Amino acid sequence: MVNIVNTAQSEAWNGYEGQHWADNSDRYDAVNSGFNHHLLNEVRDRDRVLDIGCGNGQLTRLAAGRAERAVGVDLSAPMLATARERAEGVPNVSFEQGDVQVHPFRDGSFDLAVSRFAVMFFADPVAAFANVHRALAPGGRLAFLCMTALAGTDLGTVFASMDLPQPTGRDGTGPTSLADPDRTSAILGEAGFTGVSCTRVEATQHWGSDVADATGFLAAWGPVRYHLGLAGPEAAARARQALAEALGRYATPDGVRLRGTALLVTASA
Repeated sequence: MVNIVNTAQSEAWNGYEGQHWADNSDRYDAVNSGFNHHLLNEVRDRDRVLDIGCGNGQLTRLAAGRAERAVGVDLSAPMLATARERAEGVPNVSFEQGDVQVHPFRDGSFDLAVSRFAVMFFADPVAAFANVHRALAPGGRLAFLCMTALAGTDLGTVFASMDLPQPTGRDGTGPTSLADPDRTSAILGEAGFTGVSCTRVEATQHWGSDVADATGFLAAWGPVRYHLGLAGPEAAARARQALAEALGRYATPDGVRLRGTALLVTASA
């Protein structure tokens, strides 16, 4: 990587967080892949696609199957290793390690930029989206998915059961930092995008084969693990038990399934 300005995220995604996502790539895809079609529907057969924060590369590979080529960019070396392994032999897919806010994209080198739950963590979102805008050709398009506010969602209910701090996004940081359509539209407008549209979408998210499996997976997920570590042994044990009880309400014969929500954002360069 030439430059990194988002050092905190780089440390996380090249540390525990990134390794956990790489080691559990199929599981995270089971959580998020129900949303894929919203982004893949934007891909045209002659497109040069940029996947922002591509992670383990599932969306990049799927986009490449519909496009001229697809390039995934991510901070995380562990996830990029998984992405490259899974794309081996696919000629029109490549991956680069970089900080999208400052990555030296060639001007106008892409027709479509997509992202699945990765654009919420920019240190300077206006600068990052302006850099993506520069990388898009005239008439280029942007389409991404980001988290909504947790209140009133299945995941929010599960988090609330543990009585642990929840991200609000009110300070402009964290996983729900783009949950407010007005704020997101303003950021994209300042970055040079026009025709911004924000639409709430839903999909089923598979968190585990049964309650015990889902509880172990969610408890090891970075944000939950972090707060459990701060809580102390007794409080952490109570929170984990509450997590299991909450997830039990979403158990089905096909596993633990939550109804996930997201904001689908599209714009023109």
